[in-house]
Amino acid sequence: MNAYIFPGQGAQFSGMGLDLYEKSPLAQELFENANDILGFHITDIMFEGSAEDLKETKVTQPAIFLHSVILAKILGNRFQPDMVAGHSLGEFSALVANGSLNFEDGLKLVSQRALAMQKACEIQPSTMAAVLGLDDDIVEKICALTDGIVVAANYNCPGQLVISGEIEAINKRLVKP
Repeated sequence: MNAYIFPGQGAQFSGMGLDLYEKSPLAQELFENANDILGFHITDIMFEGSAEDLKETKVTQPAIFLHSVILAKILGNRFQPDMVAGHSLGEFSALVANGSLNFEDGLKLVSQRALAMQKACEIQPSTMAAVLGLDDDIVEKICALTDGIVVAANYNCPGQLVISGEIEAINKRLVKP
């Protein structure tokens, strides 16, 4: 059985996709199409931008989506999944990679999702942090006792829970559990 799992936000890195662009005409075509659809040269940020440039949600999400989908597409007939899945944003990549959603529509949806999330971040500055090695109930209790807004946001797996909330409140929890 072949299963492919696509990553969510946080998997970005400077230079992502450049090797695909340089080696594959199909990748070049898809990246250039993405630049047109998005209305800006995301390839410039992906290929040459700093880690800080790639942190902006409005850039991060389309970048990860593009890298994931284009990699699957250039695999061609070697990409024969029995199943696909994705973590958060990766769900969109999985849907496009397996043909349930076309590339353009998938990218437009991801872009709108990213812009909405970016706007929410600008209205209420916030952050997230992964908590490793603690039971969920302990993390939830610590969040409840924290001044400000801190909540358990993503239950990734046993021993890994992501908290989300106000920057100052999250930073307090990271420094003083």
